[in-house]
Amino acid sequence: MHKIMIAVDGSDASLEAVRHGIKLYEQGLKAHFVIAHVQKEASLLELATTDSDLIANASIDAGMDLIASAQDLLKAAGASYEVEISLGEAGNTLIDIADSNECDQIIVGATGQGGLSSILIGSVSREVARHSRLPVTIVKLPDAPETMDSADDDS
Repeated sequence: MHKIMIAVDGSDASLEAVRHGIKLYEQGLKAHFVIAHVQKEASLLELATTDSDLIANASIDAGMDLIASAQDLLKAAGASYEVEISLGEAGNTLIDIADSNECDQIIVGATGQGGLSSILIGSVSREVARHSRLPVTIVKLPDAPETMDSADDDS
């Protein structure tokens, strides 16, 4: 069975990545999904002034909230999946999750920002694609509205 990690951060782009995985599944790919989410680690100040277990638990709870929509989509499709929530730097941690779960592929959403969003992808997507040993599929939002920079405005 093909094992596919899908990076989910609660954004529309990451949900589109989940939909892409589901489409592959519905087209007959025998797949098990790993829904991966990475929360930023607490700062030194936060750790010094607050219980570190409390911070870690709050981060995990926040991550579970952000992946709830992805879980709903996979449940509705009848797909088998598991959830991995980790703390750390997003790009490297996502690669580590895929490796430790022995995934065959990674799917991420493109979350490029700014006026060049049609040709740029998000830094996390780019880092995962650049450094992962696995095939990486980057999924763009369909019919994303083009953003015009004020420099391009003729009025």
